[in-house]
Order: sequence, then structure tokens, then C-alpha cells
Amino acid sequence: MDNIPFQTHTNPADTAPENAGRHFDRWWILVACVIGLIILLVVAQPDPYRRIVLFVRDGIWVTITTTVLSFIMVLLFGLVAALGRLSKVKAINGLATIYIEVIRGIPLLVQLLFWYFAFPSVVRGLGELLNIEALKNYLANPLVMAVLGMTFCYSAYMSEIYRAGIQSIAKGQMEAARSLGMSYFQAMRYIILPQAVRVILPPVGNEFISLLKDSSLVSVVAVADMTRRGREFMAANFIPVQTWVMIALLYLVMTLFSARVVTWIERKTRLER
Repeated sequence: MDNIPFQTHTNPADTAPENAGRHFDRWWILVACVIGLIILLVVAQPDPYRRIVLFVRDGIWVTITTTVLSFIMVLLFGLVAALGRLSKVKAINGLATIYIEVIRGIPLLVQLLFWYFAFPSVVRGLGELLNIEALKNYLANPLVMAVLGMTFCYSAYMSEIYRAGIQSIAKGQMEAARSLGMSYFQAMRYIILPQAVRVILPPVGNEFISLLKDSSLVSVVAVADMTRRGREFMAANFIPVQTWVMIALLYLVMTLFSARVVTWIERKTRLER
């Protein structure tokens, strides 16, 4: 009698806990550890750590607001610049290319200083030239100028990410969409961009984290973000070590949390494929 190999059948329910464990992002443990360290410092030494947190808490919200507003605009302007770069119209392609190359060649700090100090002077000069009172008396809003500065800078980098993602999609996808009667913009909206977004999600997440960290530069243009509030606290209390340790930990929590959220979104979109 021939030997028949014994086959076992595994119940999917039996491996569910194991599969669930595979999807757990262990880096959340690091996030929890950093949060725990902040709580420990605040509880163990309320003076100065609790005072630091209370002093900079409004700056935390300014940092988050500035980053989120800038990133939303970066996504929009970056897409427009990418489509311009891919345009077959030479004038549009040339303008988009010049914008990207020029903006990427100027440091973000210099651009922020331009928007806060130079741009209002240009507007007031234009008001004098055109004799418009509203422009003559124009005063820059620090937060608005900071958001504009970061948007114009990061949109140039984001446009290249968009362009790489769009060009990674096979040309046959566009040709098939056009053969079905879709316009160029309809094909981009319904066929190309949904696929490109999944491709560019990791670098887009990295751009958000970089933008969050670079938002500390807005402190030089009178925006009361977390970094500026930390400088004010240090100047008033002369305790630089404790101040910047706490500021660094708060930034670390935000960047680690953002990275984990991006990883989670990336995993969800990958599972839906």
C-alpha cells in the first residue's frame, strides 16, 4: 500500500493573532517611551520642566497649524507645478522648470526672510507707484508670510515627487484612457493620479516630516512657534539645557508620531491593492 503523505489544514482563525502581530508597528513603542520620558520629567521635576511645557504649549499649536496649512498648500501647488513640468506647451513647461530650479537653489531661511522683510516693501512700493492706499500701508502678517514662504519652497520639491510618480505609471494607461474618450485631465484625475499617489506616498510622508522640522525656522520671522517660545523661556530663566532638552523631546514626539501615521497609511493602501 502506497504511503500517502499526511496533510494538515490550518484554520485561518488560528493564525489571526500571529498575522495581527505582524502588522503591529513596533516603533510605536519608541513613541510611547518618549512620551513617558516627557511625563516623567514633568512629574519628577515640575520646576523647570512643567513650566517649560506650560510656557511653550501655545507655540506647539502654532507649529502644528503652520505645518498643516503649509503642507496642504504644498500638495496643491506641487501638483500644479508637476503638471506644468510635464506639459507639452513650451511656455508652461519653461515657467514651471525655472520656478523649480530657482526655488530649490535658495535656502528656506533666505526665502522666509524675503517674504517677511522684502515682500512687504515691494507691495508698499507698488502702492506708491499705483497710488493705492491699501498697498501703501500694507503690513505683513508673520504667520501668513511663514506659510507662503514654506509653501513656495517645498512645492518645488513636491512637484518633482509628483512628476516621478506620474512618470512611473505606464504610458499605456494614459493611451487606454484617451482611447475610451477621456480628456487629458479626466485621465489624470481618474486613472493616473490615483495610481501615482500610492507610489509617492513614502516620499510625501518624508516631506511632511521635513516640513515639520523646518517649521522651526519661522521663529526668525516673528512667528511664536515652539522654537521661538523656547528661546523666550531660556532668555527669561537662563536654563538652556533643560529648555532645549524639552523642546527637542516635543519635536521628537511630533515627528515620530507623524512617521508612524504615514507608515500606517502606506500599509493600508498596500493591503488594498
